[in-house]
Amino acid sequence: MSDSLAEFRVARGELERFMLAVLARAGADAASAEAVTRALVTASRMGTDSHGLRLLPHYVRALQGGRIAGSPEMRFERRLPATGYLDAGNGFGHLAGYAAMAHAADMAEEVGMGAVAVGNSSHFGAAGCYALAAAERGLIGLAVCNSDPFVLLHGGSRPFHGTNPIAFAAPVADGSPYLLDMATSSIPWNRVQQYGAIGRELPDQVAADAEGRVTRTPAEVAALLPLGGADFGFKGAGLGGMVEVLSSTLAGMANGFRLLPMGGPDMATPRGVGHFFLALEPDAFAPGDPYPGRMRDYLADLRAQPGRGEACVLAPGDREWACQARCDAEGIPLDGANQAAYRELAERLDVAALQRLP
Repeated sequence: MSDSLAEFRVARGELERFMLAVLARAGADAASAEAVTRALVTASRMGTDSHGLRLLPHYVRALQGGRIAGSPEMRFERRLPATGYLDAGNGFGHLAGYAAMAHAADMAEEVGMGAVAVGNSSHFGAAGCYALAAAERGLIGLAVCNSDPFVLLHGGSRPFHGTNPIAFAAPVADGSPYLLDMATSSIPWNRVQQYGAIGRELPDQVAADAEGRVTRTPAEVAALLPLGGADFGFKGAGLGGMVEVLSSTLAGMANGFRLLPMGGPDMATPRGVGHFFLALEPDAFAPGDPYPGRMRDYLADLRAQPGRGEACVLAPGDREWACQARCDAEGIPLDGANQAAYRELAERLDVAALQRLP
């Protein structure tokens, strides 16, 4: 590999500077650019580049193509004391996600819980960003979203559900939040691409070819299997359906099977993605506010469990917080493909190029 394609690292502030400038030049208003940048940088700092900095070129194409409104007219309606609906105005899903969770959190702080359905939205990146936004306010947060079909139904031969993520975050006194962010497929689609790029065979029971047959060859993959694989995929398919009901159905949007593909070729027509966000006030339930102590005890017990062989037992979020600390200290990595994509954006949009750390 040449030096020009070798991985390099950038400071968080420099990456934020570049993203904000690119999005503004592409037509995003300040609120949209800030929300997208916040979500992408959060994901990349936690080691989830599939939903982080890698997505910036795609969002620019969708914005300039007209699929995403750069200055959306979002409208929020509080329907009941603990429920609401946000029309995202076909803007960025990141702006809608942070706004909706803020509304849900406001209601939770007032009446103990808050739930917001979002319609007329778009891809929102990593679902964990929005569950985390609730935990940062001392609340329990849940975020789900539907997406276009990549995943077989249990026993099915063609994609039906999307990877339909579930993200859950809970605050931890004097510590980083508990953070679960998972797809309802056996593996994410980007894992197939990654294994194909390095010539590696996939694990068994995670992907299928165009006939719905399990394959371990990345080039043959036409769909993903639901969580649980060929034998127990009813579990992942059921979770994917639960996400579908909470996101598209509650918001009055088309289900994921009917969504336009995220990757195009149509980058002019809004997709109408649906999201759902829930925030809970922990001290609104059991008397005496036992939550902080019980959560601390639970995590202590979990992390104290013996590992298998050399493995170490981790709580959801532990890996992400360790990666975030490393990225904050050493910089956020960009591989050769992302470097090339970012150079093209800088040249085309007349933005100062991204500066690597020495």
